[in-house]
Amino acid sequence: MKAVHFGAGNIGRGFIGLLLDQSGYEVTFVDVNDEVIHAINQDKAYQVHFADDTSKPVTVEHIAGINSIKDPKAVTNAIVEADIVTTAVGPNILPVIAKAIAQGLAERIDFQWKPLTIIACENMIGGSTLLKEYVYQEVSEADQEGFDGLFGFPDAAVDRIVPNQTNENLLDVRVEPYYEWVVEKTFIQGELPDIKGITYVEELGPYIERKLFTVNTGHAATAYLGSYYGYETIDQALQDNRILETLNGVLQESGQALIDAYGFDKKAHEDYIQKIIGRFQNTHISDEVNRVARGPIRKLSPKDRFVRPAGMYLEFASVAPEYLPKAMAAALLFQNKSDEEAVKLQSMIQKSGAADAFAEVSGLEKDHPITTAVLAAYEKMR
Repeated sequence: MKAVHFGAGNIGRGFIGLLLDQSGYEVTFVDVNDEVIHAINQDKAYQVHFADDTSKPVTVEHIAGINSIKDPKAVTNAIVEADIVTTAVGPNILPVIAKAIAQGLAERIDFQWKPLTIIACENMIGGSTLLKEYVYQEVSEADQEGFDGLFGFPDAAVDRIVPNQTNENLLDVRVEPYYEWVVEKTFIQGELPDIKGITYVEELGPYIERKLFTVNTGHAATAYLGSYYGYETIDQALQDNRILETLNGVLQESGQALIDAYGFDKKAHEDYIQKIIGRFQNTHISDEVNRVARGPIRKLSPKDRFVRPAGMYLEFASVAPEYLPKAMAAALLFQNKSDEEAVKLQSMIQKSGAADAFAEVSGLEKDHPITTAVLAAYEKMR
């Protein structure tokens, strides 16, 4: 079996590529990083190390690499022959790779009338759906009709912490032992791909939001509060009881919103929350606060990890949350001169004030109950 994976970074190698290899696929990595692609083709193997005291490293073999800029035809040929296509490139790169995927799918129809699943394994809601839109923009209406019967773009929720790192071997990567890969099977054409570690579900939406509003919300909340209190890493920040208490409050609020909205079991979700907090406390990962906190404008946007669960909580509880606004206030106070969004947000606050800045990035009115709660927390913390 053959897999084409776009994105040969740490997540691509240490998460998706690893599981594909363990499931019996020959994995072709597609990337623009010539150094990494060269190393893949030269070494033909790498090791995945796990951030704990017990697990032994796993060797990933049966790999190849293609530089999509230098050899686009090879990318097309690989897609023509593929049994699965996956991505881990970041949401902003999906439109960039869409043309290559569209070209490969168009030629595939001419060579074989065989279904293919394309899964965008991105840290976002609806990644595969968005990728499909970009791909369809690159082909004619006639090709789109042909694509509909053969090519499935099921959305996925993925979760594995892969911290910034430097390894002696360029390709080796260190990841946390825990992972989750949930795929919506409704939009798969043909048989379900037999991939170790995938959980197939009928409806993905609740699972995406469970992950986003627990893992991503909790990680970002810890980072912004950690920055506020002067910590450099996530695990260090969570040794501070003030941050740990606020984090637990944030996840209780987002958790209650998820339980009310989707009917998750309360006990099971509480166990999930505590498992997530335990992952953040893993001293073997030591993720940097500034890395996790980057992009505060995106993270304070209407459908992202803070505003959306706060709005859900307000809707069901008929009162604004208490802890989520503290995390959002800390995001408003986040300063990092090397982060373009952080610089822009501080400029907006200096120019128009925190109320106007938050209203603009969150999409909430200045007199909205959540805005009021965020600004009250902001003034106390400032």
